[in-house]
Amino acid sequence: MGESKLAGQFFDAAISLLRRARDEEAENIDAAGAAVADAVAAGGRLFVFGAGHSSLAAQDVVYRAGGLAPVNLLAVPGVVGVDVMPATLGSALERVDGLAGAVLDSSPARAGDVLIVISLSGRNALPVEMAMNARALGLTVIGVTSPAYARETRSRHASGTFLKDHCDIVLDSKIAVGDAELTHESVDAPFAPASTVVTSALMQATMAAATEHLIARGVEPPLLRSGNVDGGHEWNGRVMDQYADRIFFRH
Repeated sequence: MGESKLAGQFFDAAISLLRRARDEEAENIDAAGAAVADAVAAGGRLFVFGAGHSSLAAQDVVYRAGGLAPVNLLAVPGVVGVDVMPATLGSALERVDGLAGAVLDSSPARAGDVLIVISLSGRNALPVEMAMNARALGLTVIGVTSPAYARETRSRHASGTFLKDHCDIVLDSKIAVGDAELTHESVDAPFAPASTVVTSALMQATMAAATEHLIARGVEPPLLRSGNVDGGHEWNGRVMDQYADRIFFRH
């Protein structure tokens, strides 16, 4: 078996994007981590939201070994991943006005909490309204998006604005419009998206920064351990009992 040239090119592209995210977003990652630490230390709750494939990076920090326990997925029926049938319905629901407000109103989110909204394009109604409404409720909003879309596409929200316009902190994923890193002369469409790789890295970097801020304040970070190591279940039970009023994925 030989080595795939295109596979190697994808790794190179992804590594380049990760380096850019690390170097160019360092201050924003630290600010996002500080905001998360502020909420944890003050008794606030943490929520993450993403629609479609953006939900993958959101789910990656919920109930995760090595992650912070009080991180909750803000789920919108029909748009969490691609489990809805038909899958195209999820994309259509992202453009529905008013859905975000209904979800927030029925959620436990309140002033002082943190909401991380993940949307690659940041142009659809759902992530825009999610950020707008969350800020109106007094939440700190962190957006993980590609501002390139705001320069090269039009918003699908009535306001003409993008997710980035309604966030306290923005993490730029550096992903180009179209989310495809490779091309080939024999293929008409670009391919090999890297947004999930980079966005997940930004999320984990933010949680690492939050952990660092908590340590600096003398607050024990409420970290979960793997259930596949000895003592993991007992450790997690203690942490989740301690933060039971801020964990909603157990209800």
